[in-house]
Amino acid sequence: MPTLNLSFIIEITKRDFAERFAGSVLGSLWAIIWPLVNLFIYIVIFGKMMGARLPGTSEMNAYGIYLAAGLIPWTAFSSTINRSVSVFIDKKHIITKVNTSLPSLLIHINLSETITYLISMTVFFMILAFQGHDFHRGVMLLPFLYYLQQLLAMSLGLFAAVLNVFIRDVREITGVILQLWFWFTPIVYIADILPGVVRKLIEFNPIYIIIQSYQRIFVFNDYPPFHALVLLTVLTHAGLLFSLVLFRYLEKDIRDFL
Repeated sequence: MPTLNLSFIIEITKRDFAERFAGSVLGSLWAIIWPLVNLFIYIVIFGKMMGARLPGTSEMNAYGIYLAAGLIPWTAFSSTINRSVSVFIDKKHIITKVNTSLPSLLIHINLSETITYLISMTVFFMILAFQGHDFHRGVMLLPFLYYLQQLLAMSLGLFAAVLNVFIRDVREITGVILQLWFWFTPIVYIADILPGVVRKLIEFNPIYIIIQSYQRIFVFNDYPPFHALVLLTVLTHAGLLFSLVLFRYLEKDIRDFL
């Protein structure tokens, strides 16, 4: 199996990010404009103009912050999985010509989504700071939360990418699962409105643990659920190991099938 090539990963990451806005007049400025517009809608429209409220906080725009704190990590997480599923097929022209490590292709997707995430979080912080938001010390845990969510995304993305080479329906199935997963995760609503049975089931939703951690930090000025995060960390690393073993076992077949 070819080793990871850092310069190759950086190069295709830069190319991937640049190609998103190729041909547009404003170019990469759209990477800032879109998060700014979205966050304005989340925080100002939902938070103030609609007068939405959340139990446990008296802040005027609490719901807008709650929404943004959930959607930013979810977007990075779901986009990473969605793009990873078909990466071996989409990059077939590279795989068949260059002897490169296939996991490099998933890593570059992670890095590309990380750039978008960092831009969105920077704009988010600026808007909150402008409004005089009182930041909780839990913000220091954000790098770990992001690492965990993207590790989970890469684990699931690699598993789906391997299957998609042999069963092309996996891409569409993944899209359906992500859509259902989004609505099974309290991002645009609060968990308290759900029936007791559903609320218990949601506790087994891994991305909810991460999303809830963001929301606790930004909205409720509280620390994440540490015990749940520790368990999720162990399971996520185990899941990634399983995906890597599966990939290693089928790598030759993947290259031959492409």
